[in-house]
Amino acid sequence: MAPGDRSAVMAMFAAGSLRVLVASREACWALDPVTAHTVVIMGAERFVGREHRYADYAVPEVLQMMGRASAEGGQARCVLMCMANKRDFYKKFLYEPLPVESRLDAQLHDLMNAEVVAKTIENKQDAVDYLTWTFLYRRLPQNPNYYGLQGTSHQQLSDYLSELIESTLGDLAAAKCVTVDEDEVDVAPTNLGMIAAYYQISYLTVEMFALSLAPKTKLRGVLDIVSAADEFDALPIRHREGAVLARIAARLPVPLPDGGWASPRVRTHLLLQAHFSRLTLPADLAADQAWVLAGVLPLLQAMVDVASSMGWLAPALAAMELSQMAVQAVWEGRDPLVRQVPYLGDERRAALCRTLGVETVFDVMDMEDGDRARLLEGLGPGQVAEVAEYVNRYPNIEVAFSLEGRVVEAGQSVRVALELEREWDEDEGDVPGNVRAPFFPGERAEGWWIVVAEPAAQALLAVKRINVGRRLSTALEFVAPERVGPAKLKMFLMCDAYLGCDQEFDIELDLIPATEEDSDEEL
Repeated sequence: MAPGDRSAVMAMFAAGSLRVLVASREACWALDPVTAHTVVIMGAERFVGREHRYADYAVPEVLQMMGRASAEGGQARCVLMCMANKRDFYKKFLYEPLPVESRLDAQLHDLMNAEVVAKTIENKQDAVDYLTWTFLYRRLPQNPNYYGLQGTSHQQLSDYLSELIESTLGDLAAAKCVTVDEDEVDVAPTNLGMIAAYYQISYLTVEMFALSLAPKTKLRGVLDIVSAADEFDALPIRHREGAVLARIAARLPVPLPDGGWASPRVRTHLLLQAHFSRLTLPADLAADQAWVLAGVLPLLQAMVDVASSMGWLAPALAAMELSQMAVQAVWEGRDPLVRQVPYLGDERRAALCRTLGVETVFDVMDMEDGDRARLLEGLGPGQVAEVAEYVNRYPNIEVAFSLEGRVVEAGQSVRVALELEREWDEDEGDVPGNVRAPFFPGERAEGWWIVVAEPAAQALLAVKRINVGRRLSTALEFVAPERVGPAKLKMFLMCDAYLGCDQEFDIELDLIPATEEDSDEEL
């Protein structure tokens, strides 16, 4: 259910217009403003698709549901329907204080990686000292059996923490997120670790990106890889959804990976393709799709950084294009670019666009008034205003750049100075910050990449992330190729949210042998 619809239903229930409110288990945490004199919990089990079994509701979830029972000046009632053999269990844990334990030991890898990147932890002793300030350390002597300790002496606690740090840093080093020196004492972050910490994603995801990407990975490969991210393992797997998912899969243009409907990777792949194809989904799957879309963009930005750190052009550009597709809900290369404009994606107007030769958003801007009126015929004033707002706010960036010189020593640093200016009508007010994306859940700020590459070698030389307002002055440095002779490079300006507004420019260099410095001067 959309947030606005959910708020409206809760308001009607609070006002008494609705006498009965039915909510799913997932919605129990969103019902804080709602109370009722009678709450009925119809069953205390949920289906766990990955394990193909039913599991009990967590006690905090049941307590949250019970907390909705409240009556001013009267007695509230909660009825819990559960299996007979679970009755004593719930009586015990619902009426007695529930101990709160730490789960830091199971989530320690990403925390350690972030602290190593932040230089808070520079060696293993720093890591052990860090843990002594956590809730985990306070609970270890209070409930040692829960954490697998044999005792609570100082030596046993110290050994437990040391083993925990050793295994955690060992896993991070195996994933190439940190490095441990030869003495196995000092630790330092790597580029992969810094990417994981910056985008707040799992170290397993960054490791998987580094292992899965290849120099020639294209758009379909990037879609397969990002769908396998560790972040999507929390995607709900519901009972008896296979038939619905199979009907949706039959309408998708790209085959799904192997794994079955219980695989989060397969379901993520399906939901992303359904978004690009603008398919209407059931309410539960639509909520899953919105959750996937909210998490996929940081993953794609991280993938761009991983590919650029390896110097691979094709996967970096493919990840940028997939980001555009996710925001605008179109297929790159399959759908006309004009499909991004609201209300121009239906079959009748798409056919009329082909007849009129309208392929891009810029073509809509340049249409004659009569043709534009014909294209928008049947739309209401508000819908026409949405089309006009989208077209007027579609980015049109003018780029000017200069080099310090075109004759460059091989392997030396080259600096490119850029001036970017957005074509903008003063009557439109401030330069837009948020992207116009009718099919994307939530707001999204507009961002850009500047990429310098050598297409002939499929080598990415430099990438920089920027935000363009009205105008921007910036610079980018890259290392010239290690050879002698002419070099034909490309500079790309890539948007992360709109298709069809990307630009590319030629950069020609004359590479000469590097001058050898006199060894005596170096001494």
